Amino acid sequence: MIHPDTEVRFISDEIGYGVVATKFIPKGTITWVADKLDRRFTQQEFDQLEPVYKDILEKYTFRDKNGDLILCWDNSRFVNHSFNSNCLSTAYNFEIAVRDIQPGEQLTDDYGYLNVTEPFDCLPEEGSERTRVYPDDLLNFHHLWDSQLLEVIPLLTEIAQPLRDLFSQSHWEKVMRISTGQEKMESILSCYYSPKKQKAS
Repeated sequence: MIHPDTEVRFISDEIGYGVVATKFIPKGTITWVADKLDRRFTQQEFDQLEPVYKDILEKYTFRDKNGDLILCWDNSRFVNHSFNSNCLSTAYNFEIAVRDIQPGEQLTDDYGYLNVTEPFDCLPEEGSERTRVYPDDLLNFHHLWDSQLLEVIPLLTEIAQPLRDLFSQSHWEKVMRISTGQEKMESILSCYYSPKKQKAS
């Protein structure tokens, strides 16, 4: 589920629609949590679908560490890519704002950590030399993303978290232990999926 202070807006002819903050969202805020209404498709289920459904899933899903396609039921599926994303995935089925997000600003993810199956070109962005997303971006950039997460994870306890109720008690307690330094944060690299890795296991 996406943060409640967001909505889908038309961004531009080139980009299309995106998810925009309707209120200030401070750094350290949980911006998305996997919930019980999100739909999971295994590769086998995907392979058995008609092409029209495959096209939809290819556009609106991401792959988790097991290679399953996750279709978010709400506006989360409209979050656009940025090489300078203001949100980051974690190893704990939630995303967090890694910098302050202003009203009217898009919430963005780097699709490099969403296990794309094919590389694709992106619009150039100021402050980034990257112009393409690759399936192995998690292998190459997890250290950078981990450092960003380690900076903001401690803020979790200092900020109002509207999505708190979507966590089970045990899940939240684990996140709090990580936030307060009682438990080591697992690397975002644990989200990585590779068909080769799956065959090896």
